[in-house]
Amino acid sequence: MALFWCNKCSHLREVSNSYIGKSVKCPKCKETSSIHDTTVFVENLFNKLLIQNKELKLLRKKSGNNPKFTTTDETDFIELIDIHNTTALTNQIQFEPVLKWFQQKNIKTDIAPDSVDTSGFFDEIALSIGDNFTVLSSIINTMKSAHLKSYNSAKIHLSKKSPQDIKIIKKFCQELYEYSFVARYSFLKKDQVIYLDLQKAQKIVNFFNGIWMEWLILIKLLNFFKEHKISYSCMRSINITFPDKCVNELDLFVIANGVPICIECKSGEFRPYISKYSKLRKKLKLDKSQLLMCVVGLDDKQTKGLSSTYDITFVNESNITEHLKRILLSS
Repeated sequence: MALFWCNKCSHLREVSNSYIGKSVKCPKCKETSSIHDTTVFVENLFNKLLIQNKELKLLRKKSGNNPKFTTTDETDFIELIDIHNTTALTNQIQFEPVLKWFQQKNIKTDIAPDSVDTSGFFDEIALSIGDNFTVLSSIINTMKSAHLKSYNSAKIHLSKKSPQDIKIIKKFCQELYEYSFVARYSFLKKDQVIYLDLQKAQKIVNFFNGIWMEWLILIKLLNFFKEHKISYSCMRSINITFPDKCVNELDLFVIANGVPICIECKSGEFRPYISKYSKLRKKLKLDKSQLLMCVVGLDDKQTKGLSSTYDITFVNESNITEHLKRILLSS
């Protein structure tokens, strides 16, 4: 349903989606107002409240006024949005603290606000992969290889899979089709083979090439912050340029409870990058606990051992939130 909101008397009512974008007279005061898409209306309201709240905090800070009862913090507004289906995170108010952090270090940033737009289906597919990575890893590798070789289709053999694994794989492939990540899905029961016609859109190609893990970790972080009522600012896929002209791409960068955290996501070979991110941590002047290399499939023993060996912290897709608890909630 869509929403009618009267700008004069504040009369509010639901109307059919067919009226979105049209202007009609208010049944109470006869003032003409527009019909809004419900999701867009709520997100715009959220952004306005967030801006007003920050402005009020700034005014109180300047005046030295510290009333007993204060306005709701921005984290309360964040609780109002569906983090799995929102464009609210693309608003500059949300990621401004991240930009300021880099500006203070004289580091230039090139950001892509849409990289945290969760209104698409990238996060849903990424969560499906993360929940069943042991079973689906071979499927993801097949899709990745087919895209890299510019094939039009991919074939998945199920004859050597267990019944439970077959069920998981078939459900996942059906989900890929439902969300249009593949153009066609068919299962030949006799041959125990799944055929997938590939989509050639670059975002889909990039997703199977490893970007899926960035989406997985982003959603895990957002759920963690929401659960623990942690104030945050986040961005994905940031290009930074140091004063010495050295350029780096950061997978995820968040400031949570005032703590900056850089997360590099690896779904494949990670060892050649250890030295690179060790040097990056020092250039960013982050504590060892604040630069994370998140490697999918590593077990807890491996992440602990690697963290003890090198001067960055290793985590996996499952224990990353435990690490965040230690550095953000230990006090």
